[in-house]
Amino acid sequence: MSHDARRRNLVWGVTWLAYASYYLGRKGFSAAKHRIKEAGLMDTQLLGVVDTAYLAAYALGQFGSGALGDRIGARRLVGFGLLASAALCAACGSVAAALPFLLFFALNGAAQATGWPGTMRAMSEWTTPANRGTVMGLWSTCYQVGPFVAGPVLGLLIHRYDDWRPAFFAPAFVMVPVALLVLALVRSGPEPARKVTPSEPEDLVSARRLARRAVLRSRTLWCYGACYFFIKFTRYTLAFWLPFYLSESLGYSDALANGVASAFEGGGVVGVIAIGALSDRRGLGRVPLSAAALLGLALALFASAHLVGTSTWLNGALFALVGALLFAPDSIVCGAAAQDAGGRHAAAMSTGFVNGVGSVGALVEGLTVPLLAKHYGWSSLFPGLVVMAVLGAACLLPVLREPAPAT
Repeated sequence: MSHDARRRNLVWGVTWLAYASYYLGRKGFSAAKHRIKEAGLMDTQLLGVVDTAYLAAYALGQFGSGALGDRIGARRLVGFGLLASAALCAACGSVAAALPFLLFFALNGAAQATGWPGTMRAMSEWTTPANRGTVMGLWSTCYQVGPFVAGPVLGLLIHRYDDWRPAFFAPAFVMVPVALLVLALVRSGPEPARKVTPSEPEDLVSARRLARRAVLRSRTLWCYGACYFFIKFTRYTLAFWLPFYLSESLGYSDALANGVASAFEGGGVVGVIAIGALSDRRGLGRVPLSAAALLGLALALFASAHLVGTSTWLNGALFALVGALLFAPDSIVCGAAAQDAGGRHAAAMSTGFVNGVGSVGALVEGLTVPLLAKHYGWSSLFPGLVVMAVLGAACLLPVLREPAPAT
């Protein structure tokens, strides 16, 4: 194996571990919501406000991190971002009042926003348009495996210590050594072969500047961002509220609720690997596959609206199916497809842009889901998400003929 191949595999592995670890820093609040409410620290509405503050900072941070990642590189953006998130998680676990918790968790959203643009920058440098779908399909399992492991483990820690605070201290303890691994091992990818000219440095700077400006004018990226708005609304509704819903409405214990809800991420692992491999095949575009998966998701959510609560095992199976059909287009739209559209010089900015627009959907989720549950009950959750899935597929209609990948 060549030196470049060994370095490539190392970067793939370390960035996979890094982004999985980011989810420890955000999953703690979801796992601990029911216990935080029982402790009298916050009511349901205030829990939604914390989600909203976190997601607002996360959405804004995506745009800033995207631009920053193309300037300072993946290693520093991800390494220092993880360290900041670890410190803020530890701060959340140390407070005894709602206001400082809200402040620290909102700042954690900004720190968490370094993860996607930074890792996407690294992966764009170590993949090619020809293999990107397959590689990113496998790599994208990190953001299913991360919460899949984190949810049950944090739920067990909450149960074991009869307290919500371990859900924040444990992630901080894990993220620090992972950040040090990133700073030590992640390096920039090899430059593509090109004719060298005396003005090459100036030409390279100009090319990068033009590529970043083109991101904001790209109809393709705006369509991806609009689609990702509805994807993220759906994903964060399920990721943030499934354990709470299972505890509040179905009477599950903290450990059982987090365990059953983790089937959502478990199904996502299968979905992202399958769609990634399919998207690299001739005749199967990334965008048509994503649109088809979103329509399938609408059907799975419709079935869930009528069947959830029938049995614990059926709940887990339904959540796994929903996860497979949701995470599949999620990984393509904000991963391989956005990288293709941005090209090498604007990979972090293009993925940060799509994720930033999409994160507004997650922000809207934080504002609306508690209100809908209050006025219409949790039974309104799944029918509402059916609409989100159909709208997400509709946003891809203008770009169903996927453009040739940028080089």
